[in-house]
Amino acid sequence: MTMTDPIADMLTRIRNAIMASYDTVEVPSSKMKINIVKVLKFEGYIRNYKIVKESKQDIVVIYLKYNEDKSPVIKGLKKISKPSCRIYSRCKKIPKVLNGLGINIISTSKGVMTDREARKMGLGGEIICSVW
Repeated sequence: MTMTDPIADMLTRIRNAIMASYDTVEVPSSKMKINIVKVLKFEGYIRNYKIVKESKQDIVVIYLKYNEDKSPVIKGLKKISKPSCRIYSRCKKIPKVLNGLGINIISTSKGVMTDREARKMGLGGEIICSVW
């Protein structure tokens, strides 16, 4: 079965793992997914990640992060740009998530980065997802 939106599938797997209080979640690997996971790690939303080599396709193992009271660090994940409706934004018009408490992950000509980095570099691009 072909998957029309693999990034939305990854976000849904992370969301479901958080609701079930899992420590790790496995997703099929791609360059875009690895770049998104790198941004999540850099921003402190996940503990770590690991790429496991397999015969058919590599797998990204994501180690989820929880607070001392067992509440997840990631409160919400939302896919913004979909295959049927791509959402692009210029650097001055990139929306803020919860007045700056969350992040937008944006695919720019210089790579995948947060909305803050894109504004600082003066870059616009496709808004992939929001995390808070």
